Amino acid sequence: MKTPISWIRDYVELPAEVTTEQLAARLTALGLKLEAIEKPGEQIQGPLVIGRVLTAEAEPQKNGKTINWCSVDVGVANGTGEPQGIVCGAHNFGPGDLVVVILPGGVLPGNFEISARKTYGHLSAGMICSSRELGIGEDHDGIIVLPAGAGEPGQNARPVLGLDQEVIEFEINPDRAYALSLRGVAREAALAYDAPYVDPAERDVPAPNDQGYPVLIEDAIGCPVFVARKVTGIDPSAATPDWMAQRLTLSGMRPISLAVDITNYVMLELGRPIHGYDADKLQGPIRVRRAAEGERLTTLDGIDRALLAGPEGDLVVTDDSGIIGLGGVMGGETTEMSETTVNVLVEAAHWDAVSMFRTGKRHKLTSEAGKRNERGVDPVITPAAADRVVELLVELGGGTADPGVTVVGTPPERGAIAMAPDLPARISGIDIAADTAVAHLIAVGCEVTDAGYVPPPWRPDLTDPYDLVEEVVRLVGYDQVPSVLPREAAGRGLTREQRLRRRIGRTLAGAGCVEVISFPFVGDAAFDQLGLAADDPRRHTVRLANPLSTEEPSYTTTLLPGLLRAAARNLGRGTPGVSLFETGTVAFPSDRGPAPIYGVDWRPSEDELAKLFEALPVQPLHLAVVLAGERERPGWWGEGRVAGWSDAIGLVRRLADELGLDVEVASASRMPWHPGRCAELSVAGAPLGHAGELHPQVVTAFGLPARAAAVEIDLDALMAHA
Repeated sequence: MKTPISWIRDYVELPAEVTTEQLAARLTALGLKLEAIEKPGEQIQGPLVIGRVLTAEAEPQKNGKTINWCSVDVGVANGTGEPQGIVCGAHNFGPGDLVVVILPGGVLPGNFEISARKTYGHLSAGMICSSRELGIGEDHDGIIVLPAGAGEPGQNARPVLGLDQEVIEFEINPDRAYALSLRGVAREAALAYDAPYVDPAERDVPAPNDQGYPVLIEDAIGCPVFVARKVTGIDPSAATPDWMAQRLTLSGMRPISLAVDITNYVMLELGRPIHGYDADKLQGPIRVRRAAEGERLTTLDGIDRALLAGPEGDLVVTDDSGIIGLGGVMGGETTEMSETTVNVLVEAAHWDAVSMFRTGKRHKLTSEAGKRNERGVDPVITPAAADRVVELLVELGGGTADPGVTVVGTPPERGAIAMAPDLPARISGIDIAADTAVAHLIAVGCEVTDAGYVPPPWRPDLTDPYDLVEEVVRLVGYDQVPSVLPREAAGRGLTREQRLRRRIGRTLAGAGCVEVISFPFVGDAAFDQLGLAADDPRRHTVRLANPLSTEEPSYTTTLLPGLLRAAARNLGRGTPGVSLFETGTVAFPSDRGPAPIYGVDWRPSEDELAKLFEALPVQPLHLAVVLAGERERPGWWGEGRVAGWSDAIGLVRRLADELGLDVEVASASRMPWHPGRCAELSVAGAPLGHAGELHPQVVTAFGLPARAAAVEIDLDALMAHA
């Protein structure tokens, strides 16, 4: 949320000496996450002026791109008074438009120097700028087109663009949707400085009557409130005033046309998304309902969308001609306002946040309106937001407000939250008096009743006493929360298994091994590299329902593939020798069948939970070690030596000694080990695993040096005997 400081001061009487940095620090202390402080004009040097496009000739290029060779009047800013020749790749402008031009000698953000240079067969003397190039927005689809009358050619463009102003940008968390408006940010600024605050939503709104546009709500849960107001006789040629275009630009939005700009302006001001229809294109009453089976809608972005039917389907706005909008997300093409629109029907509606979120995700639609509706908007200000749009359309567009006022539905009521007077002090550890807590809750907008505190309508995130405690504490100051070490509970500490795993890890580290964590998913290719037979039990894996990769769709039954790949990667980067180990679970399928699927609207019974646990795959804890390359480096102390099968078996014996166990070693033949240099390991007759030199084919498959050795044992079995 980009917030111009001058706009905040419209609603809050901040002390004149407060700087942008100081205000940002105070708001951050209240819980708003600061992204940046923007001073757009500081990074732009040299002549930045208004230009009028005289001609724009489209010239296709060999690379398939079409450029415009433009003649631009920049007044006397270029020192000659002659039109400036400029090459531009954008296509959203034409002759007569006012644009922003930086002349040779200027510098744009990023230390991008502008000079006259030969490009596309022309000498381009300057640049026609977009919002992103000036650092005042993210729009790079086209250049900035100023409203008619914004200035004269050659005039300094900085004041027109608001580049002499300062902007604070916040990242708004989902639970603080009220801060996605100047109304919300200004309220926070007033709290930060205990300054007088004027709520822009507090206005005299005309009462609803039976003369308004007919509206029927068939889904009151999805749309509790719908307000419709009509404005007639708008001048289609009326331009967006400079002050509004400037504020929209500083807030990261591109001015489009007066009617659209007014709805965007009110959305930024009050936080309530507004939609406008060309009233002459509407046919019959407006209805709000869920989509029916097979219905489709072409939205304003030109995409034909299949709609989801049913109780949890898409909310749609319709008239007698069919669907005219995806409620709360995006309007439809058939009733879109255009440059010839003279009669506008203003829609301000409160939408169910969950429905908005689902619809936005389903259709991959991200919009400023959807972002606000899916997080929750103040339902009470809906009539005020519509009235504000009507006021601006009349004032700036020369229209006439229709006397009809349609308000269907009522805002949902909030219940009181009971909170013990001493709860803020008990939770935070700060000495907070009860009357102080009450004063702070009133300041954030809560109403005090006999039943408790009724949260303000713009704070849907306040649902329990602990939310109220957080509000009190953030106004008192998080820096006042004392630092107190938690008491250690008696009888706590590491379990026996945790202590044993720690001893095993330290023993291996003492033997020169390094612990790694490898990727736990495998495919058939990994087992082929290990040389496992087709009927080897280790090929029988647990397949993931939603694998990250179709090539590795299963949970591993052995730690060796990932460990061998890690060893090869390190050796390939110049390491002369590696000694790596990993402890982790492997998974073997259960023979009890798939897990049952229960509903989410009740807690499973003990029997149902038991069946779930029975269906879990067997997941023993394994330990694997890989030794490859130099085991001892050569030097003045000796010639060094290469790791081999004896080192692998020696590590297991060392672990057994640490745990006070005797390991039995017997000759064995098991892939991926060398058939004549593989040992089967056991303790008290119980098998543990295998160790020895890797098979030459496996060594080649993984790109390891000759004589590489490995160990894999069942760590659960080892610790059971410790």
